[in-house]
Amino acid sequence: MSDPRPLLLKRGPLLLTALLLCALPFYLDAFWLRIGLFSMAAAIGAVGLGLLSGTAGQLSLGHAFFLAVGAYGYVWLAGEPGPGLPPAVAAVLAVLLAGAAGGLFSPVAGRVKGIYLGVATLALVFLGHHVLLTADSVTGGFNGRSVPPLELGGFTFAESGPELTVLGVPFGAEERLWYLGLALFAVTWFTARGLLRGRPGRALTAVRDSETAASVMGVHVARYRSAAFVVSSMYAGLAGVLLALSFRRVVPDYFSLALSVDYLAMIVIGGLGSVAGATAGAVFVTALPLLMTRYADQLPLVAAPGSGGGSIGPTEASRYLYGAAIVVILLYAPDGLHGLARRIRARLRRRAPVTGPPGTGPASGPDPDAPSGTTGTTGTTGTDDTSARAKEHTP
Repeated sequence: MSDPRPLLLKRGPLLLTALLLCALPFYLDAFWLRIGLFSMAAAIGAVGLGLLSGTAGQLSLGHAFFLAVGAYGYVWLAGEPGPGLPPAVAAVLAVLLAGAAGGLFSPVAGRVKGIYLGVATLALVFLGHHVLLTADSVTGGFNGRSVPPLELGGFTFAESGPELTVLGVPFGAEERLWYLGLALFAVTWFTARGLLRGRPGRALTAVRDSETAASVMGVHVARYRSAAFVVSSMYAGLAGVLLALSFRRVVPDYFSLALSVDYLAMIVIGGLGSVAGATAGAVFVTALPLLMTRYADQLPLVAAPGSGGGSIGPTEASRYLYGAAIVVILLYAPDGLHGLARRIRARLRRRAPVTGPPGTGPASGPDPDAPSGTTGTTGTTGTDDTSARAKEHTP
């Protein structure tokens, strides 16, 4: 029977993190759970954008458009007016609808790269915002639409469902959606890591590093770029569905160009091409404005919402802060928080003490603190050599 300790050491931190996340609804109030829900939705979208921009090397400013397709697609498919489909079916179709929208744009994404693709996708944001404001029968216009709650197997992820109490804790909408968000994020985490570690990830990395070399190795550059764009759009659509369920109302102004810039900030701060980095960046960018809004009355130079005092609001202050964080990271840690954490771990491993069998300790070898040219506590030859060299240079 094989020793299970290496497997436990490898998977132990992941299992502990999962258990901790599952236990949080029993201890945190609705405010903190809401921050967690928004962060998980943002992390799903950021992982998708990380695959496109970090791994495939394609710039996209249209991520907000695909988030809107997912959110409004779910609302329209599951609500009235609309087909009124079962919410679970509507959620799956909304993700596929976002993927289809990405597929319609994929011929452009396969042929255009870099800043040119960024400018091209910028048009999607403006076009989508115009459609959201004018197609009242589908989107509800400026005021948006209410989001139908998700039902799965008779269980409702909202307070409107039957009363539910677990271990003495009443489960409202946030507590129920928390586990849905965890499940969707886990799916995103493992599928994205599988893509990155498999042939598609290696092919996209080759395309990013050198199109010519990738073509020589048999990688179809345009096809892989298009596929990366479609997959990224589907992740954005899934994030849009979870955002809609968390907000319980969708409005056009939320899906603006600023949201696309926020997602770019997430993957830059977290580290391009890393699932864990995109998650860390998403939590930072999402939680910062919410925390600053809650504690605005205790922060200098920040005005509480509706107070009219201070110089800047919490949303603007948070944008300034993570803008400064981007500058600092680009200067001192270009690979983001993920790269910084990796270097810290490597440094700690190098500093870990090395133990050996008795008799082979540091006393028998060279003393690292001894001056150069000596042999440690018993080395007197090096001292004589140093003195001799010093005398050679004495006039």
